[in-house]
Amino acid sequence: MNPASINIGVDVGGTFTDIVVEASGKILQGKAPSTPGRESEGVMEALRLMARESGTTLRELLQRAAVINFGTTVATNAMLQMKGVPVGLVTTRGFRDIVELRRGWKEVMFDLKLPPPQAIVPRRWRIGVTERIGADGTVVTPLAAEEVRAAARRLRAAGINSVAICFLSAHSSPAHERQARDIVAAEHPEADVYLSSDVLPKIREYERFSTTVVNAYLSPLLKSYLARLNEELVANGFAGQLYIMRSNGGTVAPGVAGAMGCAALLSGPAAGVVAANRIGDLCGVRNVIGVDMGGTSYDVSLVHRGTPSTRYGGWFNRHWVGLPMLDIHTIGAGGGSIAWIDSGGALRVGPQSAGARPGPACYGFGGTEPTVTDAFLCLGYIDPEFFLGGRMRLVRKSAEAAVREKLAPLGMEVNEAAFSILRIVNNNMSNAIRYVTVARGLDPRDFALMSFGGAGSVTATQQARDLGIRRVLVPRTASVFCALGELWADLRVSQILPKRALASEVDPGRLGEELDAIGEPHANGFRALAGVSSVRMDRYAELHYLGQTHELPTPISSRGGRITREDWAATCERYHALHKEHYAFELRHKAIELLSVAQDVVGVRPWSAPAAQADSGPDAGRALKTRRQVCFPEGERPRFHDTPIYDGGKLVAGNRIDGPAIIEEVDTTVVLQPGDRMRVTPHRIYDISVEGHPSD
Repeated sequence: MNPASINIGVDVGGTFTDIVVEASGKILQGKAPSTPGRESEGVMEALRLMARESGTTLRELLQRAAVINFGTTVATNAMLQMKGVPVGLVTTRGFRDIVELRRGWKEVMFDLKLPPPQAIVPRRWRIGVTERIGADGTVVTPLAAEEVRAAARRLRAAGINSVAICFLSAHSSPAHERQARDIVAAEHPEADVYLSSDVLPKIREYERFSTTVVNAYLSPLLKSYLARLNEELVANGFAGQLYIMRSNGGTVAPGVAGAMGCAALLSGPAAGVVAANRIGDLCGVRNVIGVDMGGTSYDVSLVHRGTPSTRYGGWFNRHWVGLPMLDIHTIGAGGGSIAWIDSGGALRVGPQSAGARPGPACYGFGGTEPTVTDAFLCLGYIDPEFFLGGRMRLVRKSAEAAVREKLAPLGMEVNEAAFSILRIVNNNMSNAIRYVTVARGLDPRDFALMSFGGAGSVTATQQARDLGIRRVLVPRTASVFCALGELWADLRVSQILPKRALASEVDPGRLGEELDAIGEPHANGFRALAGVSSVRMDRYAELHYLGQTHELPTPISSRGGRITREDWAATCERYHALHKEHYAFELRHKAIELLSVAQDVVGVRPWSAPAAQADSGPDAGRALKTRRQVCFPEGERPRFHDTPIYDGGKLVAGNRIDGPAIIEEVDTTVVLQPGDRMRVTPHRIYDISVEGHPSD
């Protein structure tokens, strides 16, 4: 690497911490084991690995870094394990149980024994105070300041330093919440205070209360973690800008990220969607199914017509978070997913994971449970001497012993049991893809499948066969794809303007002025940053037919600046079309109602595609390194084939390989089933046609 400035992307996963370093269009990548509970150690080790690979020291590497883009699992892990900070809730008297009642929602409606979710705020720390603001924003009952003071003193005495303030109609006027915040700050200076009118200023109190409580639960953890990480980076010579990936597919400064911990729940997976969209552009593909198989989970996302699919809320460990986020469906199916036998004697895989420690049995760290990675090793997909490019040796005997001993009740030979693990996990993953396509009225055959994550490319073409998908794309950077997406992501701040009115009564010019007023401070901040080429504002009107209870976010034609009456008319027309697309009908005779407007302020950052190579012809013989026995399905049964093994580092643009074959990269393995045909694109993306369908 030359002395020019560099950009770094780091993604902390459950098993590995991935890293990419970009300089002058060239990308260096690597992986280091994650350190759960001590995430910064894994980050620093990944940076040391990159320093060694580039022939420099950690300090020299960080001194050259202009930007570090960071995806973190701190918020995700705290939510999944329910290990956030103690939270107190100050709310309107009589409404403290809203967060527990959850609108009566049950995941399994007729399960009378279904336990309630673990409460983030125990009932004794949900404190009601006298106040009421009407739906129109007028004060009905003044805030009882002494009651707020008493609540603050009570929470301080209990050692609760994170406080959520959620009043009934705060979306229509934040005055009482802000008054209460000032009182709490005076009585309890150590407390972090979060207002529902700041976190989610939208109608519907449960969604607003729940999101704010989750934010109070996670934000202090994320804020302190980012502060410690930044201090460690600075101490080692970093003087650039640190950006944090958020669930909406954009990055922000640590101070902004730390104040909205609930916006980082999909921090890492969201970056993979960003990268999938960029790579899809390079390959001329506008419809992409992104699948990310890591050590713990399998994430499925969509890019439809060149735009990543988004949603405006989701459940996280049975608690609702109502913020804009990329639409990612996750199941427990990764390389570390454990195979087990249920009470009925059937083989299951996941969602339990062996994680990084002890990890799969073949890691040799003391794990004894058979995992998907152990099955891959038994079936010949993985070279035990070349895992992580040879930096880590796998123990085949341990993998076979775990499969044999733990799955003995099945009465299968080791290879047959390993093949059964593969079939089950493939079926789970194919069903996850059906969930985001077929279940939503989309045909997966209209999409290309893009596989990333360290383990995803082993199984991708089999899933394509299951779903009738003809084209599979595997980037050379597949194993560190989320880190690459963080490198390529734009800056993005999501905002919400509450604005309830009939669409016919909306003043478009006034609406544009109000959106500009809340968006321009962020836009000006982005314009002042180095590396931002332009700023835009993406706006979505949350509309429904009068009397409906769910909205469709509808793009507003004007991107920033003035909204004309013609723009607004076109937006309403687009709503009718969207409603018909989603629900197969439209109600043009019904009035349209506006509930709120979502606005994304986007600081566009130029991104550098991998440098293109000249076509070197189809012959891949120079990359052939060896042959070995590898198991492939033939109908319902496994069969071992003498299979050529290729060194991915020696494959160049234009090379073609027909399956069965295996391509070994330093951090991942690409498996070509019999009948697959692969070519290397000029950007060194493996473009695979399934069952001989042309990919070019």
